[in-house]
Amino acid sequence: MSSSMREDWEEVELGEVCFTTSGGTPSRNNLEFYQGEIPWVKSGELDKGIIYDTEEHISEEAVKKSSAKIFPEGTLLIALYGATIGKLAFLGVEATTNQAICGIYKSQAIASKYLYNFLLNRKQKLISQGTGGAQPNISQTILKKLSVPLAPLPIQRAIVSKIEALFSDLDNGIANFKTAQAQLKIYRQAVLKKAFEGKLSELGKVGLKDDRIIEEEILKSNNPKNPNSDNLPKGWKWVKLGEVALVNTGSTPKRGNSKYWDNGTIPWITSGALNELFVNKADEYITETALKETNCKIISEGSLLVAMYGEGKTRGKCSELKIDAATNQAIATISMLNEYSKSKVFVKWFFIMNYEEIRLLSSGGVQPNLNLSIIKNTIIPFPPIAEQTQIVQEIESRLSVCDKVEQSISESLIKAEALRQSILKKAFEGKLLSEAEIEQCKKEADYEPASGLLTRIERSRNEKIKAEKLAKEQEQKKATTKKKSKK
Repeated sequence: MSSSMREDWEEVELGEVCFTTSGGTPSRNNLEFYQGEIPWVKSGELDKGIIYDTEEHISEEAVKKSSAKIFPEGTLLIALYGATIGKLAFLGVEATTNQAICGIYKSQAIASKYLYNFLLNRKQKLISQGTGGAQPNISQTILKKLSVPLAPLPIQRAIVSKIEALFSDLDNGIANFKTAQAQLKIYRQAVLKKAFEGKLSELGKVGLKDDRIIEEEILKSNNPKNPNSDNLPKGWKWVKLGEVALVNTGSTPKRGNSKYWDNGTIPWITSGALNELFVNKADEYITETALKETNCKIISEGSLLVAMYGEGKTRGKCSELKIDAATNQAIATISMLNEYSKSKVFVKWFFIMNYEEIRLLSSGGVQPNLNLSIIKNTIIPFPPIAEQTQIVQEIESRLSVCDKVEQSISESLIKAEALRQSILKKAFEGKLLSEAEIEQCKKEADYEPASGLLTRIERSRNEKIKAEKLAKEQEQKKATTKKKSKK
């Protein structure tokens, strides 16, 4: 990499080389303003790369009677505030924007894609400079004063080309990792499905010859939960959960009663904690008094917990309790009967496998819930205890390999994002191009130091201003002469 790559560069403020302005929002009280054909971009739409159309459109009258303005095609847009702060996109058509977006016009001094990548690299810095509370704002002043490393135009183009090539390879790698993640998910479900059809324990007995269980095979499999099906392996039977376990629920001590909560030492679990396979801590604690005076009771370590309701995808989640604790009423607690104590992990994996199906059993309105009756009457294919133990071993052996692969993929995705930032950092430090690539840039017809480029653009701008001033003076002279001749 060249140490002299930046010898022809200049540090300039963004406002010195680019014209920027924000958009506006026409009055919502006038419905006709929003019945036009001019695209109107909101900051939430700056995730499309290039914007060709928008959710809303405004009229020419709306542009005339508001601070909205039409930006030309190719304008670079950046979100100034809100949840999308710092997001970037190009206009593929003429369009207007709201006031939360700044439009950066094309410039003779800086290639738009070069600026796009630079702003992508400086996104976090810009956000940190923002003012405001929970959601900082980037002002136009901050944006205009942003220091930009201005390279000669051929260097800018070469940097953009190399970034795009490296990012393309990176994106292909990331896509492959995400495909692998999806395949792992399919494989996990396939392992569990085979397990509860009795096929995994059969493989365990004879030795697994081919562990590649494909999606088509999963789709062909019969539903193992159907109690009317005869598709059970020899020695298996259908049981309801309530036949092999005690199923209960907890409660919530009155919030307004301080003696139930202040200085509490007893862990109190809510359904939000069930997003992990094991629950080993609580966010809240209750007192001994709460246990004595309310329906709360201690659930023993090792019990299974199933979320009966909760936000997002919590409902239906199953976890194993690793501490003695109380729970709220949104959780079904499952304690295996003594003779079935060794079935606990088998039952746990059953609930994990059938998470989506169990969620569908919910009843209710806007936020459907499971209930104790549904949980107690859940039907489980039940093999002999010895076979359950073997099945659990087979499941955990295979899924532990999945866990290691998934961890490796997650780490690789983090490294890929770090590499993306490293590429951008090197690009604008002048360390991305090789000596040969720089020499090739210098052979291009429009190569000139950035200082010369700025001088030439300034000269051209001054000449244009002078020509416009002269033309205006000539028009005024003609008007004066014409007026005198009429007299």
